[in-house]
Amino acid sequence: MVGKPEFPVLSKDGDVIIGGAFSIHSKSKVQMTLFQNEPEPLGCSSINFREFRFAQTMIFAIEEINNSTDLLPETSLGYRIYDSCGSIPSSIKTAMALMNGQEKTVLNESCTESGTVHAIIGESESSSTIAMATTTGPFHIPVISHFATCACLSNKKLFPTFFRTIPSDYYQSRALAQLVKHFGWTWVGAIRSDNDYGNNGMVTFVEAAQQEGVCIEYSEAILRTNPKEKIARVVDIIRKATSKVLVAFLAQGEMEVLLEEILLQNVTGLQWIGSESWITARQLATEKASEVLSGAIGFAINKSTIAGLKEFLLKIHPSQAPGSAILKEFWETAFGCTLSSQSKSNDTEHCTGTEQLALLRNQYTDISELRISNNVYKAVYALAHSIHNLLTCKDGQGSFTNETGTKNNTTEPRQVLHYLKGVNFTTRTGERVYFNTNGDPAAKYELVNWQHTRDGGTTFTTVGHYDASLPAGQQFTMNLVNIVWAGDHNQQPVSVCSESCLPGTRKVVQRGRPVCCFYCTPCAEGEISNSTDSIECTKCPLEYWSNEDQTQCILKETEFLSFGENMGIVLTMFSLAGACLNLAIGFIYFHFRATPLVKANNSELSFLLLFSLTLCFLCSLTFIGQPSDWSCMLRHTAFGITFALCISCVLGKTLVVLMAFKAKMPGNSVPKCSGPLQRLSVFTCTIIQVLLCILWLALSPPFPYKNMEYFKNKIILECDLGSTVAFYAVLGYIGFLSAMCFVLAFLARKLPDNFNEAKFITFSMLIFCAVWITFIPAYISSPGKYTVAVEIFAILASSFGLLFCIFLPKCYIMLLKPEKNTRKHLIGKMHSKSL
Repeated sequence: MVGKPEFPVLSKDGDVIIGGAFSIHSKSKVQMTLFQNEPEPLGCSSINFREFRFAQTMIFAIEEINNSTDLLPETSLGYRIYDSCGSIPSSIKTAMALMNGQEKTVLNESCTESGTVHAIIGESESSSTIAMATTTGPFHIPVISHFATCACLSNKKLFPTFFRTIPSDYYQSRALAQLVKHFGWTWVGAIRSDNDYGNNGMVTFVEAAQQEGVCIEYSEAILRTNPKEKIARVVDIIRKATSKVLVAFLAQGEMEVLLEEILLQNVTGLQWIGSESWITARQLATEKASEVLSGAIGFAINKSTIAGLKEFLLKIHPSQAPGSAILKEFWETAFGCTLSSQSKSNDTEHCTGTEQLALLRNQYTDISELRISNNVYKAVYALAHSIHNLLTCKDGQGSFTNETGTKNNTTEPRQVLHYLKGVNFTTRTGERVYFNTNGDPAAKYELVNWQHTRDGGTTFTTVGHYDASLPAGQQFTMNLVNIVWAGDHNQQPVSVCSESCLPGTRKVVQRGRPVCCFYCTPCAEGEISNSTDSIECTKCPLEYWSNEDQTQCILKETEFLSFGENMGIVLTMFSLAGACLNLAIGFIYFHFRATPLVKANNSELSFLLLFSLTLCFLCSLTFIGQPSDWSCMLRHTAFGITFALCISCVLGKTLVVLMAFKAKMPGNSVPKCSGPLQRLSVFTCTIIQVLLCILWLALSPPFPYKNMEYFKNKIILECDLGSTVAFYAVLGYIGFLSAMCFVLAFLARKLPDNFNEAKFITFSMLIFCAVWITFIPAYISSPGKYTVAVEIFAILASSFGLLFCIFLPKCYIMLLKPEKNTRKHLIGKMHSKSL
């Protein structure tokens, strides 16, 4: 048993027959087959005015060509238009019928010629078109679709005979991703038709969106035939989602089903991003639907005008083809009446036949924006030009043998297919029509926005354009038109998973969530980010540090002990005070130079000691201020030499005391060699230190150094020792001299008091040694400028210790106890002690 043959709903004979397949009915009823009886024909319902307009546009273009004297002047075009009902099985049956030539004319005229078509225009859906192109491909029958956008159809290995006058979704999906990124939406929902159109388009969109840094919160798929429970579940997901933008890659049929449930659950406030299938569908732009879809934005096919089409559409009447069931159904549905006099319904009015289509406002009569209809129009003309080129080819110049002539029995589908690949013409509106190697046209879109009109209607306002043929970065352009956003708001909605990270912070991805969901964490010290949503913080150069906001690198603060800061001022004052006190004591000693006390304590060494102490006080000033090459070399060498001179003088005074009291007779004077001996000891001890310093400066002198290791946010300007060994050798030598001085003074501590300086020297050396022993750990552990301050403090403390312990008691006697500053007093005391 076999099924009943399929017959066209609209047909006309001609020299060359063009097939047409449109979903004139949008719903089909699937019959359960028990494989016991002949299958019943597929039941179709709910006439689609938009698809019917597509079919009439095809007829209009064919009639226009037949009346033309320039294109196919001696050849007439015929057509066989089938209703596929939006069903894949029906599309396959349509393809078989168009190939096999099953026909039945509505005028009951006999047909003596084969009804096999030379090309097919259709379908309106990708899945149906895939089924048709797969069926007709082996027979080399070209298929030109006006509305099938699936990128998969560009595969010439699978669909070698397929062409289309609408751009591939390969470009639309990427354009939608760029659109979402352009408006800063990084957190979006996605819904698609669960067919080739939606699935392939969404896969491309998701890939492009990820490249643009956009994350998909959810991605759901629906079909118009899904149970109501599944549609409700998907809408519930949309309602509970946190994203405020929804990319709907849906065919018009799925969009209608989804919109019905959206309105039922009252889901509002979403910014809809639509694909070309529904974004300009007037049928969806109802007053109630606009409450949800107002402000929708999406890419549409460029609109155009077709001269004479409106008049042609309005002339359609059932009387033109009394046997046409589709014309009758169209008329009855459009006017809500019946043409049958046998109708038993009392509620339905009878059609008078005088009804006027011009008074209707539906998708059939609305030609204000001819987008897909223009694709149908271009498809017909593309076939006409290919046939024209075929028939006008001279003998021997074509690609096929015996190709010349205008007889239709020499025209084969494979010849039309060959010439269709090279079609290149310009329409009356100036639009260039051609196909690339994949059978696709140039990808150009208009960006349309749903906006309310004053009368409460909806207009599709063009707010931008997309041209894939332009270089990257120039493809997407916006018009100077205000966009109306979701809910008729002028404020652009925000749809992000996480708020942008401000400069000074970086993104940290939340574990287990998309990359668009992140935390903002401040940059670490010494790192910055100067842009929004930085993934990483940039480390500042070595001499730079981050500011408080961590948005830019600034020069690090330099630190050194300066004369202007409080610590520097205090240390400078103490240093100058010590030097001035030295000068004052020197003046007192000079004034009392002839007195026994000054003479008894070796005035020459006393003045030299005061001079060296003055230098010690002043050398501490070289440690204050910004280090330089000269100051670094001067401060350490001056310190070493002046202190060596100072301790050498103290050592000399100690030797004088010992020599004076080692004489055999208490009344004897100091040996005559004591003067040269003490000068020689001072010179020798000092010159050794000078040689050490010269060697230090010659081999590895101190130099200015920027210490960036101790503090991260500061640069410590200090003097690098150059040679640590040399520094500690200089310091050790001073320690050696002070130790000798201390030992000798300790041995002379019990000599007669009046002549004896030993106990004062011993005490001064105790202070000196204590200061410098504690200096070493304090010097090593002190940070930055405090290291220098510790060294200055040690210099001043030891200098003041020597000054006060050695000279202050003598000044006390000279100024306040002059009666003790006599030879008699000194000798008497000495004798009493010796007895």
